[in-house]
Amino acid sequence: MDDDGQTKCQEWPLHQLLLTVQKPECFNNPFLYEPHPLCIAAADEVMRYIPSQPELLADAQRGKMFGVLIVERTLDEHEPSPSVATPYYYIAAYSGLLAGRNDWPFFVPPVFDAQQPDGHFKQTERLISSINEELRSLPTPSEQLKQRRKQMSEELQLWLFRQYRMLNALGEEKDLVDIWHDYHRSPRLQERFPLPPGGSGDCCAPKLLQYAYLHGLHPVAIAEFWYGESPRGEIRHHGQYYPACRGKCLPILTFMLQGLRVEQTSTNAVVEPVVRYEDEFLLVIDKPSGLLSVPGRIEAPSVQSLLAEKYGDVYMPHRLDMDTSGLMVVARNEDAYKQLQQQFYARTVEKRYEALLEGVVEGRGTISLALRPDPLDRPRQVVDPLHGKPSVTDYEVIRVENGRTLVSLTPHTGRTHQLRVHCAHPDGLGVPMVGDNLYGQKDRRLCLHACRLAFTHPVTGERMAFDSASKSFQ
Repeated sequence: MDDDGQTKCQEWPLHQLLLTVQKPECFNNPFLYEPHPLCIAAADEVMRYIPSQPELLADAQRGKMFGVLIVERTLDEHEPSPSVATPYYYIAAYSGLLAGRNDWPFFVPPVFDAQQPDGHFKQTERLISSINEELRSLPTPSEQLKQRRKQMSEELQLWLFRQYRMLNALGEEKDLVDIWHDYHRSPRLQERFPLPPGGSGDCCAPKLLQYAYLHGLHPVAIAEFWYGESPRGEIRHHGQYYPACRGKCLPILTFMLQGLRVEQTSTNAVVEPVVRYEDEFLLVIDKPSGLLSVPGRIEAPSVQSLLAEKYGDVYMPHRLDMDTSGLMVVARNEDAYKQLQQQFYARTVEKRYEALLEGVVEGRGTISLALRPDPLDRPRQVVDPLHGKPSVTDYEVIRVENGRTLVSLTPHTGRTHQLRVHCAHPDGLGVPMVGDNLYGQKDRRLCLHACRLAFTHPVTGERMAFDSASKSFQ
């Protein structure tokens, strides 16, 4: 590091992979991917390395995100030929600090080292701490001191983000503030969130790509995995792979990946919803997995847009997640919509789901957890007894077969990802759904199906009930 903490272009060890696996055609999308065999091999090496280092093992076991980046490098003319025809190397990183340090030599260094004791960041941090001590010692709070503390904190945060000068594959350089503003162009968002979230630039993916660009390494594939215990509020499993976080990393990686050929998410043929019932007031449909309920930020078909092409304007009194399949009721006029919506608000609509779980669960019971969104990694939900909203689900095991459990789920509240979290979280069933790429492991599809829907017809007053078998994942 130089005096102001900026990472110098020094040679840190690369780790060679003695494999003859074919490399991917293009760099994988860090927000939606299956780990490449090269990444899996590199991650396995990192997971074998960590236990060999007692100084960092205890902190790693408490839970930490690690990442690996497969790279190709141009051999110097004086270097001996490698033992394999196409040599692959990897570099490794951890998120934030590990055992209080950001300079463990097996791993890449930080983009910017704010931990230097005599650097500007730490010196100013100590000044702010002294103001805090002074405020605590005063019998009456000093508004002048509080204002000074606030100003110093804001100026320090801005200074810090300006030091993170990120590179991309085109050789361009921008600091985190400019990257943030270029990504969030809305004046309203810029006014509300003038600076990136704390810790931006210290996640694995930005650190790995920055090191690769600084040292002339060509990125081939990337993967991030969790090591150690799961956090209390979040759902993370040891040795499991996860996408990059969106709140901090999406703006940064959008810039840093420019100039790389990045894999595009595949678009399968649209499977339209099956209409189970229709009259002049409403429709009941069976939604396939992978179809949005309503138009979203991505340009993709939805239940609403597809039905509108055939039936004209339709209204959605409730929704299913994109990856969830099953029964939905759709209104064909505003009056029916308002009446059905009121039934959902009053919780007089009967909903039941079936889910296939990755492990064995027994019996029946009720799960009650307080949930809230993770603002830095939407749409992920976390368990937060202090700030979360209550969510309640009844469950009953239908059968256990081949180490997996088919379970019936009856939600009494409608929180985002409620059923997925209730199954995966240790304070719930502790077993994720098959195909749950957020709280478990990605598979061909999320095995969650809305199998029963019962409501009162908004015009006739008749109680209507519909059932749908979850044959697609049994």
